[in-house]
Amino acid sequence: MYNTNFSRAPMRSCLKLRAHGTFPFNVQHSALGRNLKHVDSTVGGFKYGICDRRRRHLSATAAKDVFTITTPLYYVNAAPHMGSAYPTIAADTLARFQRLQGQTVHFLTGTDEHGEKIALAAEKRGMSPQAHCDSIVQEYRTLWELLDIKYDHFVRTTEAKHTQLVHEVLKKVWDKGDIYKADYEGWYCVDCEEFKDEKEMDEHKNCPTHRKPCQLRKEGNYFFRLSRYQNEIEQLLTSNEDFVQPAARRNELLAFVKEGVRDFSISRSAVTWGIPIPQDPEQTVYVWFDALNGYLSGLLPEGIEPSPESLSAAGWPATLHVIGKDILRFHAVYWPGMLLSAGLPLPGKVFGHGFLTKDGLKMGKSLGNVIDPVALVRAYGADAVRFYFMKETIFGQDGDFSEQRFRDVVNAALANNIGNMLQRTLSLLHRDFGGRIVVGSDTGLSPDHPFRALAKEQVQTAHTAYSTMSFHEAVEAIVLLCSKGNQYLDETKPWTALKKGSDEEKAAASAVLCAVLELLRVAAVALQPVTPSLSRRVYSQLGYSDAEFEVIRWTDAVWGGLKEGHQTAQPAAIFGRMEGDFVTEPAPAAAASASSGVSKDQPAAGKKQKAAKPKVAVSSP
Repeated sequence: MYNTNFSRAPMRSCLKLRAHGTFPFNVQHSALGRNLKHVDSTVGGFKYGICDRRRRHLSATAAKDVFTITTPLYYVNAAPHMGSAYPTIAADTLARFQRLQGQTVHFLTGTDEHGEKIALAAEKRGMSPQAHCDSIVQEYRTLWELLDIKYDHFVRTTEAKHTQLVHEVLKKVWDKGDIYKADYEGWYCVDCEEFKDEKEMDEHKNCPTHRKPCQLRKEGNYFFRLSRYQNEIEQLLTSNEDFVQPAARRNELLAFVKEGVRDFSISRSAVTWGIPIPQDPEQTVYVWFDALNGYLSGLLPEGIEPSPESLSAAGWPATLHVIGKDILRFHAVYWPGMLLSAGLPLPGKVFGHGFLTKDGLKMGKSLGNVIDPVALVRAYGADAVRFYFMKETIFGQDGDFSEQRFRDVVNAALANNIGNMLQRTLSLLHRDFGGRIVVGSDTGLSPDHPFRALAKEQVQTAHTAYSTMSFHEAVEAIVLLCSKGNQYLDETKPWTALKKGSDEEKAAASAVLCAVLELLRVAAVALQPVTPSLSRRVYSQLGYSDAEFEVIRWTDAVWGGLKEGHQTAQPAAIFGRMEGDFVTEPAPAAAASASSGVSKDQPAAGKKQKAAKPKVAVSSP
């Protein structure tokens, strides 16, 4: 379902078809072309219009405080890369934010494991398709653990419960008359697993994404009558501006739909590695009709029969699908059509994010220009990786990766602004006050202390930004808060007063220390969705237990948490500066020397190197 960066590009092929039923390819059905608000559907025993149905389900979801978010189901043709990790980090960030607000979260991720490309990848490795899938799935699970991804559901499309659900949905759609058989012919990209229009390819019939020749194929397969739902889908996009985000992508998609949606293939006769169609075992379910249903099967507990009622109880409809912009049409056009046909509610929103690029090209396994996220996280830690991509890439736009930029950003914000500030402040508190909070942030500090208003303002900014998936703005708001803390320390110089100041000056210095520590506590709560482990370490240094950290909520990001008499922990380094050799690209000096020859003691340009263990930079008080 999802290859390369986030997966296959949209299928809008120029096919030659001959229908084996009463409906030819791409015929508009005027009898069903009614306005969306007048189309009735029965779901779970209730009959209501489609627009109304979406509103009722979404309002019911909100009433139950349930938030269901999904990532793409990643295609297991090869090991995961940073392009796979990026949307998963984003989804995990939003899921953690919703949990902080007390929501019941269903965070679903998983793997798409069927299709020709999988079979070919397995053959190249000398493995069975299932053994190949098992090995790659384990790599995904390992990476998610390394990246501190806290998912609630992990679906595999080779699971028995998924096959059962696909058969159930297929039967509903089949019985409704929305499936027919047709011959087709067109140019097929194996890597995309979809047919290409002539205008999409270059003069040599190469796929624009994978830069490989497409193959001319002719097959007889089953098609889904997406064209039957033209009016409903168009009305969905025009009446609900939030259904597809960002707005620019919604506009592009609406223009595509207004040209007339086309029926699409849901089976393959030449691909054996897939779910057989019960009505015709010679055919297997095409990956998109297979994998999209993973959003349903993944939510269902083992042993629960699929039904509108059981899906609703499990968290469907999804509040949000997070997917790459290249598969937006599948999720915002084809998927709604399938759900409408099956009589199931639609998701609340589809967000198509941008690509990660390297040297200006979309990062993808097929192109071989990927960044190994395992090497990156093992060298620098999950917090650094999560922080950088959430701060430096505007979610919804493309973002390029530079390891030097990565180090500069993370060192400045996490090593200096947070790690160093916390350690030097705690060191002074322990040296002069035994680590005890002597001025409570709730009542001891002045009501008009500038940090109170600043913390309230920045936390609200972060809250709004998280809620709208503007993760970079959320991070920047909290980074600014910490920067002001460092600036305050440098301006007030409490270490000077504590060494040789008057009693009054020492009292003022102690208030400075407590104010800075409270600011860091607030920042730790607000950054928890992005840097969960770092936030935990900050809380630990401030004297809180793991159990206390586990139950924090967004309301804890309010000023006044550190009370007078509270005991902090012995100061220790919580985040070190990132130094040493690069792990994804040569260091600037090595790259420069590569053009004139590489010395014996210097690594060759392009060779991956192990990163030195981070060193902790601590300023003297």
